[in-house]
Amino acid sequence: MANRNVPIPRRQLYIGGEWREPVKKNRIPIINPATEEIIGDIPAATAEDVDIAVEAARKAIARDDWGSTTGAKRAKYLRAIAAKVLEKKSVLATLESLDSGKTLFESAADMDDVAGCFEYYADLAEALDSRRKIPVNLNSDSFKTYVLREPLGVVGLITPWNYPLLMAIWKVAPALAAGCAAILKPSELASITCLELGEICREIGLPSGALNILTGLGPEAGGPLASHPHVDKISFTGSGPTGSKIMTAAAQLVKPVSLELGGKSPIVVFDDIDNLDIAAEWTLFGIFANTGQVCSATSRLIVQESIASAFLDRLLKWTKNIKISDPLEEDCKLGPVVSAGQYEKVLKFISNAKSEGATILYGGKRPQHLKKGYYVQPTIITDVNTSMEIWKEEVFGPVLCVKTFKTEEEAIELANDTKYGLAAAVMSKDVRRCERFTKAFQSGIIWINCSQPTFNQLPWGGKKRSGFGRDLGEWGLENFLNIKQVTEYTSAEPWAFYKSPSKN
Repeated sequence: MANRNVPIPRRQLYIGGEWREPVKKNRIPIINPATEEIIGDIPAATAEDVDIAVEAARKAIARDDWGSTTGAKRAKYLRAIAAKVLEKKSVLATLESLDSGKTLFESAADMDDVAGCFEYYADLAEALDSRRKIPVNLNSDSFKTYVLREPLGVVGLITPWNYPLLMAIWKVAPALAAGCAAILKPSELASITCLELGEICREIGLPSGALNILTGLGPEAGGPLASHPHVDKISFTGSGPTGSKIMTAAAQLVKPVSLELGGKSPIVVFDDIDNLDIAAEWTLFGIFANTGQVCSATSRLIVQESIASAFLDRLLKWTKNIKISDPLEEDCKLGPVVSAGQYEKVLKFISNAKSEGATILYGGKRPQHLKKGYYVQPTIITDVNTSMEIWKEEVFGPVLCVKTFKTEEEAIELANDTKYGLAAAVMSKDVRRCERFTKAFQSGIIWINCSQPTFNQLPWGGKKRSGFGRDLGEWGLENFLNIKQVTEYTSAEPWAFYKSPSKN
């Protein structure tokens, strides 16, 4: 087991390159979801702290050491951060698991991904120097034109608790690569590693105000950030209701937003798959990885009727083999959900499904061997119909609902029977069928013969109520750039629209 005695650093808010106590001096307890014990606390920012952070960010953009840097210079900072993350990987991963309940294996993988994301955007920052000013040929002798890509300005980044540092970095890395000054507001349920990012930025000498980190409650810190007149954009990942509130606040100032919200993603399994075990493992990974707390989780299994019985049998065998334990234990593959509130919410979804007539095929309760902690067994629910809450609503926990189909047309209709549109998966060896489903799925991310693999180079986001805009890839960088066209009149001849008074 990893060292659970890793001390929880007592940090303040990270503003203008230094640690600052919140104006109101409030703090929020940190609860370890595996033990239900208070293990520390974080500072609670309010509107007053948001004002101070916004001013620090504005000053950073006005200063030469950040506002006038080249992409190549910013890339050096990003690579230095990446190196520090890897240097501190063991401690950061342990802190992430203590804070969020994430298994240590997944937390360690997250830290590798965090470093990789910084490295990826360092490369794009360097490439941006040659793309910053692009001439446009008008086939005209009278005008010279070009397009500039410039940093958008001060950006607010509001991020979730399910991948605390990684989801933050999906926004922080491209924002810094673009040359923006950022204010990060992580979820109050898991903020430790985001505060440690502040210490890393201080250690590597990131110019003051380029990144500011405000922990605290959504209404008290996130709300004032979203509605602040000097914040030029909000990028948010989280729940649909909170996304709507942010969009409403930003709309008052016609402030651009990008939103990555919830999902109720399907995984469609056809009877032509060669190996039931391979398909079963991907199905499990799609819903039980990270304890099901994944916006893109393929939480609706749509399996062809002819193999449903055999496939569910394999699925049960795999599910019963999942090790559920303290997330710091070796080989733990399912830890607790993040909080007491989330624990109650997940169990309520399960009990509602049962009362509506669904069958709890497996799980649905607290594991008997774990008396403390917010643990929920991996749960498989069958006899589901499309009017049930469990079919429609995002659970954000280790809960899979199952429905069968006979024809392709029926499978597509079931897959798209959701208000969300983040991701979708299809399992079949028929290449043309997979192409048909790729076209038919109403979502932003498609997986063929897999579920959940994610790469820095590819765009991440959805449609319908899963939001709009894209994180990651070149699209993630474009999120934080302003496009400016410049037109110069180069002719010595007069424009001759008006009659010249000198010719009267």
